Amino acid sequence: MIKKALENLNISALNAMQEASLKAPEKRDVLLFSPTGSGKTLAFLLPLLRLLQPEVAFVQALILVPSRELALQIEQVFRALGSPFKITCCYGGHSTKIETNSLIEPPAVLIGTPGRIAYHLRREGFDTKAIRTLILDEFDKALEFGFQDDMSFIIKSLPGITKRVLLSATRMAEIPTFTGIRNPVELNYLKQLENIPLLTYKACLTDSEDKLEALFSLVCMIGNKSTLVFCNHRDAVARIGELLDHMGIVHGEFHGGMEQEDRERTLLKFRNGTHRLLITTDLASRGLDIPEIENVIHYQLPLTQDAFVHRNGRTARMHAYGTSYLLLTKEEIPGYLNVKPEMISLPKKAVLPPPTDWDTIYIAAGKKDKVNKIDIVGLLLQKCKLSKDDVGLIEVLDHSAYVAVRRDLIQKVVRELKDEKIKNKKVKIEISN
Repeated sequence: MIKKALENLNISALNAMQEASLKAPEKRDVLLFSPTGSGKTLAFLLPLLRLLQPEVAFVQALILVPSRELALQIEQVFRALGSPFKITCCYGGHSTKIETNSLIEPPAVLIGTPGRIAYHLRREGFDTKAIRTLILDEFDKALEFGFQDDMSFIIKSLPGITKRVLLSATRMAEIPTFTGIRNPVELNYLKQLENIPLLTYKACLTDSEDKLEALFSLVCMIGNKSTLVFCNHRDAVARIGELLDHMGIVHGEFHGGMEQEDRERTLLKFRNGTHRLLITTDLASRGLDIPEIENVIHYQLPLTQDAFVHRNGRTARMHAYGTSYLLLTKEEIPGYLNVKPEMISLPKKAVLPPPTDWDTIYIAAGKKDKVNKIDIVGLLLQKCKLSKDDVGLIEVLDHSAYVAVRRDLIQKVVRELKDEKIKNKKVKIEISN
């Protein structure tokens, strides 16, 4: 089953950390420490496949994660493995009714955020008697988010656990007793991957009152390369967003105060190339499906070295090169910075980057309406006479779908699809806001 799963993922070889995880004894608890972006999801999903039993008609494995985005990402990877086992994803901001209905026929694997899993447990939404495997992903982040009470309650409700796997992007001095972890196998890949010289550090000095203008100049200098701008607070994200809107730079904004639907749409547009610039809090520093980040900009420096490492971990992933930019005032040079960044000067005159090649079409129908990618591609190619190169990433959600289309063609496409039907049903099709 492992070999077939790797074929489905188009992966010819695992990295050393993933190999070590596969070789860990099945009956021992595991602690896995490895940086963000090193492939930890496969490192716990592949061994899990060997533990699942087709004849058991109850939940067999529970995966707890600190964020809804990470939950959805793991669900996507598990489905891509092509196994026969059902997986259900539960998280805040998602319909509890949909989740409850999905749990009527229990999945083999249940994944979710602690608050939502605790909600279903208290309402006896699923039976715990067959759960043998517990996986705690991004455990350090879950503690940071304050999920200790919910996790403790959940773990106490799982009497049949025989294997616990805890994953973290930072080395923990002490593992909380409520996890129940005993005599674990420790796999520590933090130092091995930290020393790969793929990340370049650059910095520019600016006065506090000129910091927004400095960011604008830096963004213009970088151009349309995938870039995350990190801030410490939501209001800074909004303030930067207002400036970039005013200056005509296409971008996305992402933070915990946004509605789940808006957050998902923002990430989707970043993935499909509608915008290549994302202004965010540390919420985007871990566990998001946003690959191939070329640049990280620290508009505001984080308070801790761990947070700094996690932000930088969004780039220079999986043997790719990346750049970490620091916008520094004289008061802001951090004590934890153990590398000397290259000091750079910003251009005196900022030149706006051109619009990206892609824009996004919204379709008001999705999986629950029996709509799939083939239906959408067929409509665009046959009705609008587009070539395959004119259509980018397509993502089909429960009740909606989003399609990347060449920016110079998108107005024409929307006009021609105005009164079209999908699956014999007229649906709203428009440029995504």
